[in-house]
Amino acid sequence: RIYAGIGSRNTPVEVLDFMHKLAFLLAREGWILRSGGAAGADRSVEAGSDWGQGKKEIFYKEHAGPDAMRYGEKYHPVWNFLTEHQRMLVARNTYQVLGANLDDPVSMVVCWTKDGANGVDIETSKQTGGTGQAIRIAADYDIPVFNLGNEPDYKKVESFLKTNFNME
Repeated sequence: RIYAGIGSRNTPVEVLDFMHKLAFLLAREGWILRSGGAAGADRSVEAGSDWGQGKKEIFYKEHAGPDAMRYGEKYHPVWNFLTEHQRMLVARNTYQVLGANLDDPVSMVVCWTKDGANGVDIETSKQTGGTGQAIRIAADYDIPVFNLGNEPDYKKVESFLKTNFNME
């Protein structure tokens, strides 16, 4: 049971708190977190996982190897217009979804983006930011994406917490 906990650096505080709590509870249930160490959503879920003494896999741009770069090129709509730094950031998102060897997909992605994109009901856009790369890969692999930036996805995660952890 592995999940990607990711999102915008500009995630609203109330959503950061929600993501922190979710990560704590998932850690206590043995879920492994994958994230990217960025400010905002990434650090919030990482702190929640740490608080719950959970296992985690954190990927930074320096991890972006040739295989991840190929995924970057395949899934990013304007790859040729990105700087090398941007390409490395985008490529590391591949590991968040598919694992260090690109052969161990997560069970789900929980994220927040301004446009609420989840790759199914709401497609990624410029407003999705770098998290869009992970969402596009997850959608291609039929991995559920719960974007807390859209109300139906938020309600699903909230319901999951209430059902599984008796939280109101």
